[in-house]
Amino acid sequence: MIERINRIKVVLAEKQKTNKWLATELGINPSTVSKWCTNSSQPDIALLVKIAKLLEVELDELLNKEFVESI
Repeated sequence: MIERINRIKVVLAEKQKTNKWLATELGINPSTVSKWCTNSSQPDIALLVKIAKLLEVELDELLNKEFVESI
């Protein structure tokens, strides 16, 4: 079972942004963003900070609170 660590997909939808938009803004491959959105891989902390800035949200809004509390 893949743990839902990040909420990138949810926040992108809330902000009406696409995976492709985020990939372009970060200068990375769209398939990488897709993997983050399905939680099959995770961005490193530096990228997570950049994503939060691009989406104009606090860093903790990108993290699944249940996962954080389980640590």
